[in-house]
Amino acid sequence: MSPGSRRSPVPGLLKGLATTARTLARPTHTAEYPDTKPALPPRSRGVIALTEENCTSCMLCARECPDWCIYIDSHKETLPATTEGGRERQRNVLDRFAIDFSLCMYCSICVEVCPFDALHWSPEFEYAETDIRDLLHEKDRLGQWMQTVPPPPALDPAAAEPAEVAAANRPPRTGLRERPAPRTARGTSPAAAPSDTPAPPPGEDA
Repeated sequence: MSPGSRRSPVPGLLKGLATTARTLARPTHTAEYPDTKPALPPRSRGVIALTEENCTSCMLCARECPDWCIYIDSHKETLPATTEGGRERQRNVLDRFAIDFSLCMYCSICVEVCPFDALHWSPEFEYAETDIRDLLHEKDRLGQWMQTVPPPPALDPAAAEPAEVAAANRPPRTGLRERPAPRTARGTSPAAAPSDTPAPPPGEDA
């Protein structure tokens, strides 16, 4: 390479400085976390919260979990009969409900398959630990996350009324409805059905 073919680094340096000068005048869009908290959407998958009163220990969430990171222990409890001559009932009592967030893949399957709305998503994500074993959240800690679960969004004004709300607002029945008149095989009422009594001969009164 001849000495005349070498390019000077000064033009490239000046071009870079000009780009830097133009950028200095522009407003910044960087959120300096943790000084500035991010504005997360309400359906963000941060951490799973538990409503212990709704859990029936059906094990559906633990069976459907792809990572097997949900641990549930329960026992059966016998309830006495509420009426005389009634039968005793049994119910499941939840002893342990834990989620290992070091294994969780945040797929939301457990939240979707729960038939009693015991699991909810919270947008909180600041639960990092220095020890991986502390990412195993027991039911007490999962219950504390319920305070951070946002309320459900309002329904669309043009949407149909939910079946639960319609059933609650329906007036109670005051009496039994009147039974319709029985029908014959031909679909006529008994008054219009032909009688089995033979008709009198002509000229005689019935």
